[in-house]
Amino acid sequence: MGTNRRIELGVNVDHVATIRQQRDTLYPDPVTAASIAEMAGADQITIHLREDRRHITDRDVTLMRQTVQTRLNLEMAATQEMQTIALEVRPDQITLVPEKREERTTEGGLDVRGNFQELQSYIAPFRELGIKVVNFVDPEVDQINATLEMGAQGIEIHTGEYCDAPNNAEQQAEFERIAKAAQHGRDKDLFVAAGHGLDYTNTEAICQIEAIEELNIGHSIIARAVLVGLDRAVREMRQIMDQNLG
Repeated sequence: MGTNRRIELGVNVDHVATIRQQRDTLYPDPVTAASIAEMAGADQITIHLREDRRHITDRDVTLMRQTVQTRLNLEMAATQEMQTIALEVRPDQITLVPEKREERTTEGGLDVRGNFQELQSYIAPFRELGIKVVNFVDPEVDQINATLEMGAQGIEIHTGEYCDAPNNAEQQAEFERIAKAAQHGRDKDLFVAAGHGLDYTNTEAICQIEAIEELNIGHSIIARAVLVGLDRAVREMRQIMDQNLG
């Protein structure tokens, strides 16, 4: 491995909006948080506009498109409503995720193979506009192959099972699944990201997977920001990533 390797950091600011929505106030503003995260070293800003608008709102999406200086990644379910909004806003990237109303957060990867025809036609207008399409998938070869076949440009590997593993043996097994999936994605010339549940401890090992180009991290950074400030929280994560490259 060369010394020039660098994993990019996408910071998800959804949970800044979660705090705001708890009291239906104007603060804290996720748009401001996105700017602070960028100044602290974020390479990309991720937001998830959910059907129920439980955190990020349409206003946030519009303003972030105008203010984000790095790249704007819009996580979204593959619905007609979200397609209309995304085609109007034109983020740099969309990440298609499964979405269930009762879940607290995204609970697993997208079933690309099982919804192949619908997803293939769904992403066509994004491809025409040059908007990068990424699928949030479990570390499974078949889902990665389906992502390539449908015409998407990348994958974000779901790391939730790795992060929630109850013991070292299961965590190691999940790590190996992620590493294998990431390498398979790279071999297929797909953009390879990873995320979900990553924190200031379990990220270290994931950084050593050479095929991973970007990590998307939200909850742990925003949680730490409550205690030490967002600038420091982002910088500390950036330092961990830089110091643990494979």
